[in-house]
Amino acid sequence: MTAADPALLLAAAAATAALVALALVAVVLRRRRRRRAGKETEAGVPAPEAKPVGAWAAFRKGLSRTRQAWGSHLRDTLGRERGLSGWLSDLEEALLLADVGTPSTQRLVAALRQRSGLDTPEKLIEALKDEVRALLETGKVKEPDAKPLVILVAGVNGVGKTTTIGKLAHRYRSSGKAVLLIAADTFRAAAIEQLEVWANRVGCDLVRHQSGADPSAVVFDGLKAAVSRNVDVAIIDTAGRLHVKANLMEELKKIVRVIGREVPAAPHETFLVLDATTGQNALSQSRLFREALPLTGVILTKLDGTAKGGAVLAVKADLALPIRYVGLGEGLDDLRPFDAEAFTEAMFEPSAR
Repeated sequence: MTAADPALLLAAAAATAALVALALVAVVLRRRRRRRAGKETEAGVPAPEAKPVGAWAAFRKGLSRTRQAWGSHLRDTLGRERGLSGWLSDLEEALLLADVGTPSTQRLVAALRQRSGLDTPEKLIEALKDEVRALLETGKVKEPDAKPLVILVAGVNGVGKTTTIGKLAHRYRSSGKAVLLIAADTFRAAAIEQLEVWANRVGCDLVRHQSGADPSAVVFDGLKAAVSRNVDVAIIDTAGRLHVKANLMEELKKIVRVIGREVPAAPHETFLVLDATTGQNALSQSRLFREALPLTGVILTKLDGTAKGGAVLAVKADLALPIRYVGLGEGLDDLRPFDAEAFTEAMFEPSAR
């Protein structure tokens, strides 16, 4: 071994140590990145893949405020030893306080009066649960088989209409469909800009004109584009300014006529968006839109932010329209198809589970 060999050995050892150190740093950094992405636990063990939230779990979370108020009403009502007649009298008041509405409350109470054997609060709650489910159940609504599927969305300003359209577009995009948004709410420049943000966010096309343009002209151009681009779904936003009711209703009727000329049998779906936080006030708005539009269903937003979830029953009973979607949170996937079974289970969860 030469005199230079010890120096070479030291250099080699140093190089090896440096490589080991770099490898350790790389491992640490990789694990940190995985933790940030939620792919690894703090112990370094791979975490299970996130699973889609089931319908019942989503409704349970989104209806927490309503369930708390609803449960409080039921406990106050059925916690007193009054017998069936007294319970039903108090229950009627409790349902009204929960924003269930007069027609649906009367229907529920009348159905309960016809039942026999309701001699305990538990039996009464189970019977009420059955009646609520029956009231809400409409069976599976089959979406029209059309291309492009034309969806017209209406509702007053402030109900979350544009956000709902964005989330609806996301649902279709997630299933692999090509979506086109049509910004026919030309009264508010902010509505056009907000819809453009959503189009970019979910990855779909947008047809828009300048603020103040004729909404029917936007719809005309939008549907021409939908047909020529061979898109699967075209979703049309509309204005919701109720302080000029007559003009708004005539404008909506004109839009419907234009849609029918450009795409036969369209609009295939016409959704009315209502804000659950307004409770019974939402129903007065809906009646105005029913005069102008061939409504096929209701989308109820902001259920997670209110204790007035009982309005779901009021909307269903008063409008005789299916509730198609409900908003249960701020996330992209928090616009959920309405599920009568999941809704009922979530509402009665403290008593039923």
